[in-house]
Amino acid sequence: QVQLKESGGGLVQPGGSLRLSCAASGFTFSTFAMSWYRQAPGKERELVATISRDTTNYADSVKGRFTISRDNAKNTVYLQMLSLKPEDTAVYYCKATRFFTVYWGQGTQVTVSS
Repeated sequence: QVQLKESGGGLVQPGGSLRLSCAASGFTFSTFAMSWYRQAPGKERELVATISRDTTNYADSVKGRFTISRDNAKNTVYLQMLSLKPEDTAVYYCKATRFFTVYWGQGTQVTVSS
């Protein structure tokens, strides 16, 4: 059974940091590109960052603040988030993609507020 389980979300003050994790199971993790998306209330889901075998890409809004990484031995992808802003508040989702196969996690809430 395929599963993507996000964790690490929570409430943090502006300027703070969080590290999200997404633990994968049920598929060959190392062969999939992994991404983080987010969806704020009333807005469409947007791509935050992607990591494939050896490349990473980021949305302009998070460049220099967020870092995506993966540990294929642990079947886990991470999103290190620094200098968080209120506009980073959203539900963050993990996504696995390989050709036409796509898996999504259930999401973890990140709230940036004082």
